Amino acid sequence: MLGRSVMATSLSKNNPNYPFEKVAGTLQRADVVFGNLENPIVANCPRSDSGFKFCADPKMVAGLSFAGVDVVSIANNHSANYGQEGIAQTKKHLKDAGIDYVGADNLAIKGINGKKLGFLGFDYVDYQPKPSDYELIKNSKRNVDILFVMVHWGVEYKSHPNAQQKQIAKEFVNAGADVVVGAHPHWVQDIDTVGGKPVFYSLGNFVFDQAWSEETKKGLAIRLTYKNGSLANIEKLPIYMASFIQPEWTKP
Repeated sequence: MLGRSVMATSLSKNNPNYPFEKVAGTLQRADVVFGNLENPIVANCPRSDSGFKFCADPKMVAGLSFAGVDVVSIANNHSANYGQEGIAQTKKHLKDAGIDYVGADNLAIKGINGKKLGFLGFDYVDYQPKPSDYELIKNSKRNVDILFVMVHWGVEYKSHPNAQQKQIAKEFVNAGADVVVGAHPHWVQDIDTVGGKPVFYSLGNFVFDQAWSEETKKGLAIRLTYKNGSLANIEKLPIYMASFIQPEWTKP
């Protein structure tokens, strides 16, 4: 999340890279970095350190570029905080920065070492899965070698997934997802294997201003290594925000 106190702190330092300075080196070495963007990016975004209507100034996109972010999901419960105009501005600012987005019923594809990597995003915080969502996954899988699906779901501040998350994960894998990654609970949740595919129910926070508890200052990045199109290694890269809004790597 690049809004609220993340934006206010970064812009007060005249440094949109600030949230990522301690983690960017590792992220930059990845072939593809995929994450959740928890706010619209709009012109004249007001500075604030409270409230639940999020936005980020377009200057903050520079931090994503600095961190090597390639694809973001805008399928979450805050992307529409500034309406359809805010979503349209977000798409434009990301496109101008060379960052792909998913979560608008669209598939993003990245070609890496002769393989096609596909990315999708879905939001089920206030919505239920639709048959067309599963069809999108099936059709997308036909066009890529490896399909990554990010989903906003679950209950905030819970350490374990609920039955709905588990059922959706199963249906996603059955439809063709190779990796399922969750967001929204703000706490790290369980990691599981469903039909031979990894499911990360929630990676917790990565950049966020929820410094009021230990669990909300923690998060995970996941490094997946593929060889010849097959998943060869899963590495957990935990972070902790010891400094406000600024994650740093810790030991697993």
